[in-house]
Amino acid sequence: MRVFIELSFDGNAYHGWQRQPNGITVQEELERVLSLFTGTDMAVMGCGRTDAGVHATYFVAHAEWPEDAPRIKRFKDWKEAVWKLNGMLPKAIAVHRISEVHEKAHARFDAIERGYVYYMHNSKDPFLVNRSARIMRSVDFERMQLAAPLLIQNADFAAFCKSGADQKTTICDVRESRIVAIDGGSRWKFEVTADRFLRNMVRAMVGTLLEIGQGRIEPDELLAVLESKDRSKAGASAPADGLYLDRVVYPDFEPVNGKWKHRDKNK
Repeated sequence: MRVFIELSFDGNAYHGWQRQPNGITVQEELERVLSLFTGTDMAVMGCGRTDAGVHATYFVAHAEWPEDAPRIKRFKDWKEAVWKLNGMLPKAIAVHRISEVHEKAHARFDAIERGYVYYMHNSKDPFLVNRSARIMRSVDFERMQLAAPLLIQNADFAAFCKSGADQKTTICDVRESRIVAIDGGSRWKFEVTADRFLRNMVRAMVGTLLEIGQGRIEPDELLAVLESKDRSKAGASAPADGLYLDRVVYPDFEPVNGKWKHRDKNK
């Protein structure tokens, strides 16, 4: 039977989601624990890949759950399975729910929308280390707020794609892009939602918005950067530690928090 596994993880401890030959990854750890739990080798497919140091407050993977595995009767229902798996997983990974889905459900290809949040702060705060990116220079966030909505486009985002990335297309439909003040204005977050994201895209967006905030680029020049399709025209990639995947939407699957709806920029 095929299942969706909803989880979250702290990216600081891992070299991203996807298995790597020379670093521990979230996929590797989840597969290891699932295999121990069921008594048979298990593989999982994630909704996407995240780079080293990037976090996920919400992530979905699918797997073929072995109904006749040696240890398959060690739990009475999915809630107990989740509870036991969380006792076996490292502290940096938490499973929230396991749900039976149809046999062809795909965590990556069935997703119709994804969303990221990027957290930033100016003042030194030891409790935000590896949780939010500290911006060391003076930044005008109002300029960034003016520029961010200009990224709401169904367009070619090659200028914000990591050079050399293997992408079949660089066309993305960005449906939300905004800078929001939090904690009374002492911190900020960049919220962006799209049908798909290119490799390093959000961090390149943030880096470019920071260039605007520092007065190096005018807000309306952001469109010229986008139209250039040239990665060298955009800002340097922002650090990974402020970035969180926090939204993955499927047409016929309600997330464990039960609160998301597909966002349509035209409504």
